[in-house]
Amino acid sequence: QVQLIESGGELVQAGDSLRLSCAASGRALNSYAMGWFRQAPGKEREFVAAINWSGGRTTYADSVKGRFTASRDNAKNTVYLQMNSLKPEDTAVYYCAAGVRYYSGSYAYTPRDFGSWGQGTQVTVSS
Repeated sequence: QVQLIESGGELVQAGDSLRLSCAASGRALNSYAMGWFRQAPGKEREFVAAINWSGGRTTYADSVKGRFTASRDNAKNTVYLQMNSLKPEDTAVYYCAAGVRYYSGSYAYTPRDFGSWGQGTQVTVSS
């Protein structure tokens, strides 16, 4: 099973940018579709972005579309989430996850689509 470790979360101001990283070990990341989720206090974990094994296809939640970009470097066994124009409502713990399959189109990702998870990294956006 692949092990995942997120990093890059911090306290920023509204309008700032951050790049989260998710480093994998144990197995080659190019075997997996990857996802990013987030969970704010008192709320359920919600889908943010997904990227297929090659990085050529991505899907985003409507709330982050146009502001966030998922990418991956399989040679470094790492996936990234570039977050621009951050808003206070983006405040959450962000998790990366590895899954077997990337679904195209309007598929509604849920946490059940991913079998391996990192421990999360806190992103706090102040107004």
